[in-house]
Amino acid sequence: MAKSEAVPGAIVHVTAGTFDGVVTSERAVLIDFWAPWCGPCRAVGPVLDEIAQEYGDRVTIGKVNVDEEPTLAGRFGVRSIPTLMFFKDGALQVTVVGAVPKAEIVKRLDALK
Repeated sequence: MAKSEAVPGAIVHVTAGTFDGVVTSERAVLIDFWAPWCGPCRAVGPVLDEIAQEYGDRVTIGKVNVDEEPTLAGRFGVRSIPTLMFFKDGALQVTVVGAVPKAEIVKRLDALK
C-alpha cells in the first residue's frame, strides 16, 4: 500500500485502507473522528481548515467519518465525537475528546515537533 500524500493545506479524508499510511507520515498528524450529524464536530471543522492552511506541509490533518469507518473508530475506542488524535511517527501521542478551542489544538500540534 502506498502512503497517502496530502496536498499542503488540505484536509485528507481517511479510510481504513489509508489510515496507516497517513499516520506514519514524517510530520505531525491530527486525525479528527467525526460525523456529519454531530454539532460539535461541525464547529471543529472550520478550525481544522484554518490550522491546515496555516501549517501547510508541516502537519497532516485527516478526518475519519465514524459512520463510514466504524472499524477505525472501534480500533481506537472512539466512543464520543469529535475525538482528536495526535500522532507522531505513526504512534498515538495524545487524544482529546470534545470540541476544544483552536489554541488547544495548536498547542498539541506544536508539542509534537
